[in-house]
Amino acid sequence: MKKNLFLFVCVGLLSFWGCAVKKTDEQSSVKTVHGWKSLFNGKDIKDWNVKIHHHDFGVNYGNTFRVEDGTIQVRYDQYGDFNEQYGHLYYKTPYSYYHLKLEYRFVGELHKGAPDYTLRNSGVMFHSQDPKSMPKEQDWPISVEMQFLGGLSDGNPRPTGNMCSPGTNVVYQGKIAASHCLNSTSKTYDGDQWVRAELIVLGDSLITHIIEGDTVLQYSKPQIGGGVANRYDPKLKIDGRLLKSGYIALQSEGQPVDFKNIQIKDLSSAYK
Repeated sequence: MKKNLFLFVCVGLLSFWGCAVKKTDEQSSVKTVHGWKSLFNGKDIKDWNVKIHHHDFGVNYGNTFRVEDGTIQVRYDQYGDFNEQYGHLYYKTPYSYYHLKLEYRFVGELHKGAPDYTLRNSGVMFHSQDPKSMPKEQDWPISVEMQFLGGLSDGNPRPTGNMCSPGTNVVYQGKIAASHCLNSTSKTYDGDQWVRAELIVLGDSLITHIIEGDTVLQYSKPQIGGGVANRYDPKLKIDGRLLKSGYIALQSEGQPVDFKNIQIKDLSSAYK
């Protein structure tokens, strides 16, 4: 095909596609949804709350969660032994129907005393219980996790955007998932590169994980149940109860990690 004709066809197709997308958006109920809101202002974490295992709510032990260079950084340089001090940084407002997006990267070495499985391992918890309801010695919040894993540069696959379920269950391929974690179909991301992750949560219905623009995992009906979470208030663990909403939290479990560009679009008006 001649160059000029090729350009003409491409421009024509792009114009048609742009018009089609605009028309679809205008006809869709999602058109009424509010735009993207930044959950992190790039300056501080005043809109976020900390809960770390072995510590009371609100205690940011060892300055675990800090802000530098416009990113939320998870660090352990003020720790001794890790001592199972799993931590979570919660945004102040719970959500139910939403589209969340952020970027993360793994940096540095696994801290001394952290379990081997936490190597290049972090995540974002959602539909989480209120951190104020967690006893000092509760290790993991009752929640669902979009798990982030970094490749180990050994040539072996290690997908990211997986699902893990502390104190919860999900329905996968028509039945309650038999395992605590479900692997996604994502590529492996080695090194300290930034990775774009998205999470679409529709209340107690469908949940979608997206990595670098590709849908890598879907499941539904998040509900209380299962194990892993320990020393919680038993009044809160009502197995079988569907989770329609909850808090969003960034994770710390021994591996230094950075987060940035954390944004959310509330979808409640379109789906409720």
